[in-house]
Amino acid sequence: MPLDFSVLAKHWNMRLLHNAYPGRGMVLGKNSENQWVQVYWIMGRSANSRNRIFRQNRQILQTQAADPSQVGDASLIFYNAMKEIDQCYVVTNGEQTDLVCERIARGKSFESALLTQAHEPDAPHFTPRISGCIDLRNHEEKVAISIIKASPFDGNHSEHQFFHYQIIETGYGYAITTYQQDGYPLPSFEGSPFLVTLKGSAEQIGDIFWQALNPENRVSLAVKTIDSHEKKSSIWIVNKYQSLP
Repeated sequence: MPLDFSVLAKHWNMRLLHNAYPGRGMVLGKNSENQWVQVYWIMGRSANSRNRIFRQNRQILQTQAADPSQVGDASLIFYNAMKEIDQCYVVTNGEQTDLVCERIARGKSFESALLTQAHEPDAPHFTPRISGCIDLRNHEEKVAISIIKASPFDGNHSEHQFFHYQIIETGYGYAITTYQQDGYPLPSFEGSPFLVTLKGSAEQIGDIFWQALNPENRVSLAVKTIDSHEKKSSIWIVNKYQSLP
């Protein structure tokens, strides 16, 4: 018998609602209107991590400083989070967004680009790099999610995991976060991406996820919707902090 996805996804928000710090996270799937959807959010515990907003530059989603005068260490916190190339829609939690798009433009694959990358060099946390791609080229629909984590044997080495989805039911998606929960050091995400529901418009989906995130630690969230026929996308954004000149 086929799996009852509604049961599997019923309590998805509990993994966020009762989790003070899942960190950065993303979702790839289809909404109830059969549009492809990418959700991406950032969180922060330090003043430097919280001093951020999402801003759209054409079809690129960028992390920028809310107050440029208060920026500390800019490494790992400012980057292009969502980008498009040749009907491939890429979302990641770091500088690998540009690398993946560059490699795809050269005829390479999502996977081969990420195999050249390591987890983030932020000991003792060793934050994973999470990445996703919706590939609509050649009249096909492919979804891939990647996580690059520190090896449990040696923090100087990385483990690469890839998850591929050829079928995703309308109204559902797969989510992955950088951390399993709050702590020190922060424990990396474990297991496979988990099922979530994607009901309604971009704003409705975004509001559901925004409300599920810890109010103290959430920073910004974006929802991209993609029309698979027109190959056009739009981005909805919510920022906790206001941009200062």
